Amino acid sequence: MPLFAVFTQQAPAGISADEFRHRLPEGFGYIQGLIDKGIIKHSWIVVGQSGGLNIYDVASHEELTDVLYGNPLASHLKLRVLPLSTPGGFDVEAFATRDLPDAGAEPAATTG
Repeated sequence: MPLFAVFTQQAPAGISADEFRHRLPEGFGYIQGLIDKGIIKHSWIVVGQSGGLNIYDVASHEELTDVLYGNPLASHLKLRVLPLSTPGGFDVEAFATRDLPDAGAEPAATTG
């Protein structure tokens, strides 16, 4: 299943910072539920950034959208989403040789 790294930062909209802090346990409870279900594989607090980093293992970006916006604090969070791939998902040889001319091909004509 696709993996996504999601950086989350506080961005209270329409509520005070104090109210956001009082509601923070709701968001943490929601995240803990996703960890318990195996949807979040890794979860960290990003020190000094008022946020966190979670690795989501979901079937699609639609499922990711559902779980991100299912958070009761979603409207008060800034999200940055990065799709991830395992090292085996990257063909180093194909990448390294993709722009090399084909050894058996005729040289390109030059104009002069």
